[in-house]
Amino acid sequence: MRAIPPEMLAALESGVTTHAHVWKVVRRDGEVFGFTDHDRSLPLDGLTAQPAQALRAGAIEKSLDLAVDTASIGGVLAADAITESDLAGGVWDGARVDVYRVDWSQPTRRAHLFSGRIGEVQRGSTAFEAELRGIQAPLNVPVGRVFSRFCDAELGDARCGKVVEDSLFRAEGVITALIENTSFRASGLSAYEQGWFARGHVVWAGGIISEVTAHRVEGAESVIELLSPLGAALSLGAGFVIYAGCDKRVETCRSKFNNCANFRGFPHMPGNDAVQARPDASTRMDGSSRFA
Repeated sequence: MRAIPPEMLAALESGVTTHAHVWKVVRRDGEVFGFTDHDRSLPLDGLTAQPAQALRAGAIEKSLDLAVDTASIGGVLAADAITESDLAGGVWDGARVDVYRVDWSQPTRRAHLFSGRIGEVQRGSTAFEAELRGIQAPLNVPVGRVFSRFCDAELGDARCGKVVEDSLFRAEGVITALIENTSFRASGLSAYEQGWFARGHVVWAGGIISEVTAHRVEGAESVIELLSPLGAALSLGAGFVIYAGCDKRVETCRSKFNNCANFRGFPHMPGNDAVQARPDASTRMDGSSRFA
């Protein structure tokens, strides 16, 4: 049951309020921030919530069971604390967020609306939209392994075991032309065949990481397409390090990485077609391996 001060409840019932939203954000690095959609600063438990230009609260959805509560927050990339490069670099990922409704005429009157963490963030050149996931979200995370034909390890991690720091799987390039806010031409990658870096990742100066969706060879240069806009870091002449991609298939693990012994999927697991198939006179049925 949410506790609402009687004065706030009376104002809500009257239809005339002096209310504003306040967000208290605690990042994973311990930094604490306060923001409000009011036009003046508001105090909150020793924290000063600063006015954030065009910051807006989205709908809050709560449930009585263990379903995950959700909310959102969006705004213009204008506050000094919320920059495009920080969003791209994941600085705000997983930050704890508490949302309050505060009476700006009497800031001690407030109601707590939501607790959760920042999930997926969508950003453009001037604005962002962040999903807020309720504190029940960790209860919905799968525990253990999932049986799948595809590998569930990340290329280069301890479970994969593949060393990707040599020149076969790692390259350095320089942006020679900007195509869109998610794609560019680069030099330095002419030794690699088309698609070699697709589903890989790029590491930029400052440690920002971008996922690669496509890699095309066009003459002496390559075209790289990214999953999300990078922002100011995507500039002419910028250098980067790019790593080969893996599509999680056993065929790729064998032919591209020669790492089949560490494949973390179940490629021979029968699918629905095999389970539902009827006997076939042309198919060998002597109990031997289906993959012999």
